[in-house]
This record gives sequence, C-alpha cells and structure tokens, in this order.
Amino acid sequence: MTSTTDANTDTADATGTPGASGTYGELRAQLATLTTEAFRPELAEIDRLSTEEIARIMNGEDATVPAAVAERLPQIAAAIDATAERMARGGRLIYAGAGTAGRLGVLDASECPPTFNTDPAEVVGLIAGGPSAMVTAVEGAEDSKELAAADLDALKLTADDTVVGISASGRTPYAIGAVEHARAQGALTIGLSCNADSALAAAAEHGLEVVTGPELLTGSTRLKAGTAQKLVLNMISTVTMIRLGKTYGNLMVDVRASNEKLRARSRHIVSLATGASDTAIEAALAATDGEVKDAILVILGQVDGPTAARLLTESDGHLRAALAAVRTT
Repeated sequence: MTSTTDANTDTADATGTPGASGTYGELRAQLATLTTEAFRPELAEIDRLSTEEIARIMNGEDATVPAAVAERLPQIAAAIDATAERMARGGRLIYAGAGTAGRLGVLDASECPPTFNTDPAEVVGLIAGGPSAMVTAVEGAEDSKELAAADLDALKLTADDTVVGISASGRTPYAIGAVEHARAQGALTIGLSCNADSALAAAAEHGLEVVTGPELLTGSTRLKAGTAQKLVLNMISTVTMIRLGKTYGNLMVDVRASNEKLRARSRHIVSLATGASDTAIEAALAATDGEVKDAILVILGQVDGPTAARLLTESDGHLRAALAAVRTT
C-alpha cells in the first residue's frame, strides 16, 4: 500500500527561491555534515576508468555494507522483538519514507502477502507523494511532515502498530514526521538511517543508524545506503514473521500458492517438512484447502483437516506448538 495523499509540489517561486522551509544555503550546510553526501576526491576521475575497473570498485564498495549492518545487529534485534510483540497483538508494520527509501519500504511490504500469507493491510508501505512516486519523483513531497501525519491518520493508526521511518540522510521531514506523529499516538517507532546522530534516530524509540559512508557517486544514496536499508528491512519483516510462527524451520509454510510456481513450491515445502509421498501430500493439501501449514500438521500429527485448523488457531499459528499439542494428547 502506498500513500494516498497527493503532495504539494509548489515548493519554490518562479525565481527558484525556496519558501518557508529555509534557504538553499542552510540546506547545503546541512548536507555538508552528512557522510552519505561526502565527496570522494580519489574517485573524481572514475569516468576515465574501464568498465571492469569501475565495476570492481563498485563491488568492493558494496562488500562493506554487510559489515555496517552487523555493527547494529543488537539494536536491530531489539527493534524486531518489539515489532513482533505488537504484531502478535494485532498491530501492523508500517514503513514510511520518500524517494528510494520509500520505494524500498513499499517493496518489502508488497512481498509479505505472497511470502508469508499476510493480509495486505498487515504490512504497509507509505511513500511521500502517493502511488505515482513509486515511478516518478514527486517534488517537494519529502519536505512535508504534515503529509506523513495525514497518511498515517488515513490508516487509523493504533498503539499496537509499528512505524518505521526510512531515510538515508536521517533528515527527511516526511520520515521524521511519520515517526514523530506515530510516537505521539503511542505506536512503536523505528528510525532507519545511514548517518550517525541523525534527527530520525533521535525521534524514534529505536534508532537504527547503519553508517555506510560516502557513496561511489556523490550523494547517490540508492547505492550503499539503499543496499543497507534493503538488508535491514529484509531482517525486520523476515525475522518478525519467524517470531510470529510464519515459518517452520527455514520453510515458508504460510506461502500463498497463487500461481503454478508457488503451487509446486507448496508441495516441495510439505515434502521437505514431512518426507511424505506425493500421494499423501496431495491428500493432505486437498483436506486443508491447499494450506501448507495445515497439510504438514495433518501428516506429522496424523489428524484431519478441521482438527489441524483448530490446533493451529489455538497455537496462534505456530506449527511447532500445534505439533506439541498433538503429541501431548
């Protein structure tokens, strides 16, 4: 899901003079303090190198990102545990960002229904400027805290929700505004940025500052910063879903079989989990309306489809707990 509120793109007058948000000089001064915006003189003639040389430099830069993420693993884990606790009570995971950061949030949210069989309303991606901003820059949208608050109000935010503000610079008003508004409503807040001592991290209950350093192309935070954000968002959604019982070991037992590939994958998952014959797998899936988790419980627990559904409901969807309940009865 993306923001449904249109952004006001009129941020400067006909002479190019910015409005009340401040002068260009002030903004340039702010950007000059950010490591993600720093100029690297040693790469000033990168355009004169061969394609392979540039690719090797870029690959070396990318290799530094996982180490930067690793430095923040304790903070990331704490944020995930807090998120899972809220979602177990019925809360939602909501990403909010502008530009590349917003697109990454929408991407992660959109992958959760097919991967974990979540309702589209459970994991939501808000991008400054609304759906059109996914493919075309909406100028000025990222500069509005009020836009972020309006987008969250449209979702009817609750105290059980988690809002993750995403901004490479850590200064984007839309992301900060989302976190500030969510925190005022009692929601859990996470601020993901790629600069130290960021305003976004300071505004959030859980500040995650993955410092990736200056980019190969000065200020192009779709590169290392974007990669770091993608890695952290992968962790937040995936580990949260593991904590919520959406997997059995490393198997996606809540996968939604919406096409031929996923239907084949469903059968493969049941086979890996149970070691059952193809005939037994087809029978179990038929007895459970194609639900992979239920089918595994039918086979391993030797119960019928309705019993499997009941046991999973009683165990809040955790397959291991449902299996333990079968074995103790």
